[in-house]
Amino acid sequence: QVQLVESGGGLVQAGGSLRLSCAATGNIFTINVMGWYRQAPGKQRELVAGASSGGTTNYADSVKGRFTISRDNAKNTVHLQMNSLKPEDTGVYYCKADVTSYGVTYYRKDYWGQGTQVTVSS
Repeated sequence: QVQLVESGGGLVQAGGSLRLSCAATGNIFTINVMGWYRQAPGKQRELVAGASSGGTTNYADSVKGRFTISRDNAKNTVHLQMNSLKPEDTGVYYCKADVTSYGVTYYRKDYWGQGTQVTVSS
């Protein structure tokens, strides 16, 4: 099993910044992709940003130029630096990890964190 623990959410005024962090622990052989999703009230969960183990990143169009995702592969952590926050960035942010583990054989599975609330006031 793998556990993801997120931190860094909170309340911030529009134009402000927050930094989210997510640490993965447990039976980890390698983490293929780590990413951040968010879910606003009444809306579906959406991808915000992702980062592969090789350093490739991708972002939702709505956050390009404002958010930066970074990984520390040695520490199994991922961070999301969020600048120039807008009220529409409000939501619960979830960390997701695509993990390869080893048991009787290797297996691959997605894991989710518990979510952290980000609220941006206007």
